[in-house]
Amino acid sequence: MKISLITAVFNSETTVGEAIASVAAQTYLNFDHIVVEGKSKDGSLAAIQQVQHDRMRLISESDRGVYDALNKGIQHAEGDVIGFIHSDDFLAHPGVLERIAEAFEDPAVEAVFSDLDYVAQSDTSRVIRHWSTGPFRPGRLRRGWMPAHPTLYVRRHVYERYGAFDIGFGIAADYDFILRYFSRTTGKSIYIPEVLYKMRVGGISNRNFAKVRQKMAEDYRAIRRNRVGGLSTLALKNLSKVGQFLVRQA
Repeated sequence: MKISLITAVFNSETTVGEAIASVAAQTYLNFDHIVVEGKSKDGSLAAIQQVQHDRMRLISESDRGVYDALNKGIQHAEGDVIGFIHSDDFLAHPGVLERIAEAFEDPAVEAVFSDLDYVAQSDTSRVIRHWSTGPFRPGRLRRGWMPAHPTLYVRRHVYERYGAFDIGFGIAADYDFILRYFSRTTGKSIYIPEVLYKMRVGGISNRNFAKVRQKMAEDYRAIRRNRVGGLSTLALKNLSKVGQFLVRQA
C-alpha cells in the first residue's frame, strides 16, 4: 500500500527542512512526498532543495493559499492513502508511517488518526499542549469533537467522494472537510492513541486576536453548513482546548 504525504510551503525557510527530513527518515518506504511551494519570499525553495529526497516531488508555483496548495498535492498524489505534514511541523518518529500502514491493512478502514503534541517554536522538546483525540462516534461532532487534522490519513477515494478543501475558507477548510466527511461516512475509522505528530505553536489560526476571531467565525460557518450543531458546538469545541494544556501540566 502506497502512502502519499503532502507538504504546503510558504515562507518556512527555518522549519521546512526538519519537516522534510522527518519524512525521509521513515522506515516504511512505500510512500511519495509531494511538496507544493508557493513562490516564497524567503529562502524556502533553497531549503527544500538542500534536503530533497528520492521519494519527493517538488511543485513550485504561485497558489491561492495553503488549502489551494494542499488540493494541488492531492491531485498529484499517487498513493492509496493520503496524509499531510505541514512545513512548520514534523513526524514524531521514524515509525509513524509503519503505524499508519498497519492500521490500513483492514480494507474496511477509511480513516486513521492519532494524538498530537504542540511544541515550543524554539525548543521542540518542550510540549505546550497535548491533543488526545479519542475515537470517533457520530454524536461527538455536535460536542465539538474533531481529530487533529495533521494526524488524519484517509483513502484516496474519500476525497473523490466527498471533495477536497473549500478554498473559500481561509483558516478552517480542514474543519469543514472533517465535518463533511465524518457527518456522512459509514466507513470505519481507527484512532491510534499515540503521539505521531509534532506541531509548533504559533500557527496561522492563533497568531493574533484577529485570526482567532476569523477562525471562530469560519468554524461556526462550517458547523452550520454541515448541519452538525450551532453555537453550543462551537463553544464546546473551544472549551475542549483547555484540557489540552491541563494534561501536560498535571
